[in-house]
Amino acid sequence: MLSFLSIKTIPTLSWSSPKPLNFFPRIATLGYLLLGLLLFGLGEAILIAAGAGVSPWTVLAQGVTNHTDWSIGFSTFIISGSILFLWIPLRQIPGIGTILNVIIIATVIEFALHYLPVTEDSFSQFLYILVGVLTTGIGGGIYLTANLGAGPRDGLMTGLQCLTGAPVAWVRNGIELSAVLIGWSLGGVVGVGTLLFASKFWNVSVFTAYVPSPFWSKAPPANLVSVSPSFQCTKEADVKNPEKPVSPVVVLTEPKALHNPQ
Repeated sequence: MLSFLSIKTIPTLSWSSPKPLNFFPRIATLGYLLLGLLLFGLGEAILIAAGAGVSPWTVLAQGVTNHTDWSIGFSTFIISGSILFLWIPLRQIPGIGTILNVIIIATVIEFALHYLPVTEDSFSQFLYILVGVLTTGIGGGIYLTANLGAGPRDGLMTGLQCLTGAPVAWVRNGIELSAVLIGWSLGGVVGVGTLLFASKFWNVSVFTAYVPSPFWSKAPPANLVSVSPSFQCTKEADVKNPEKPVSPVVVLTEPKALHNPQ
């Protein structure tokens, strides 16, 4: 029953784009991407309305809001856009999903908060947290399976992991912990919602657990751990020699490039 918690890869589904750098995706692929981003933004807004802790990056956005005249949605937009500048030295390449991630999630947060009642009752707050975490999990799963480019934060994580060679979990946790500490020091709200969100229960496994098998176009490899399927990082020598095992260092290439070097 809880086998979905062991899912370690992002599956390729019937609507998934064959490659992240796809500027002419199918309507169905684009539709699932938009649906996933809308749900993710809505889940973030529900967590904010709960007032009992938000996701790590929203903690930072709240902190920035406390020291500017910006709204929480605009702070989210500015932070996401700023992260993209860090992609340049890390040699990450944005896709359609990357750009829409920045715009849509911030916009949904901005407008949804006007319609979500704020609660201070403990039971209602807990309900809000559960709904918010599950909604972001399902939205994130739909968004990632569209395979149209990593989100700003996932791209930052991937780039740093390629640069340092450190385990993905260490890099991701280090980034999120930094965002939480900075946001908390600026007055962002850290609480139960933050812990549940950071537990990874909300991740892609929450969504893929409920995807009927007919939607799967192929079984995911069982030995990979992936947050974003957009890019692999390899040494230049590995690209020239596709038979050599992949080493996580500096050069970012699309997976197909490893099998068809120019």
